[in-house]
Amino acid sequence: MSKAERTRQFIIEQTAPVFNKQGYAGTSLNDLTAATGLTKGAIYGNFENKEEVALAAFDYNLELVQQPLRAGAASGSTVREKLLAMPRYYRNAYPTLKLRGGCPILNAAVECDDAPPSALLLRVQDSFAKWHRNLMHLIEKGQATGEVRSSVDASHYANLFIALTEGGILVSKATGSSTALFASLNHIEHLIENELVA
Repeated sequence: MSKAERTRQFIIEQTAPVFNKQGYAGTSLNDLTAATGLTKGAIYGNFENKEEVALAAFDYNLELVQQPLRAGAASGSTVREKLLAMPRYYRNAYPTLKLRGGCPILNAAVECDDAPPSALLLRVQDSFAKWHRNLMHLIEKGQATGEVRSSVDASHYANLFIALTEGGILVSKATGSSTALFASLNHIEHLIENELVA
């Protein structure tokens, strides 16, 4: 990795939690210089503008969530275990997610929902679409192997799992209690065990 690449990565890593906690619009260039200890010129020498830093920070924050989710799913030997990896991850990771400012997709989605179309909104929409697609394909794989009931609507359950997870995180963050998230995750596990698994 070149010096320029290391500097760029340093900026992303130092500013990612700031964007996730303060919001993408609410984070100023002064916040970025304070987080990195670099000058405005050094930041803009590595990024075209604040939006480019924000998008890179969103991607970084998202990968911090997705990498362990992928690892958890990959470690399961059955579709049931792969599906259960998601609620188990969020239950175990919630304290760390909370310290980082919460779920990066949820935070960006809330910030972008009433704003004009933007590159960040497209990233959020793409993230939700990929999450939905991955869950749907996993459920369909289970149907093909006989592990999941053939009558199950894969798209419906994928949407439900995402909504329960993100809704639980939102209410838990707003109330300062993990109760809502854990109840949502328990419900996802109940649905997997009682409505999906054949």
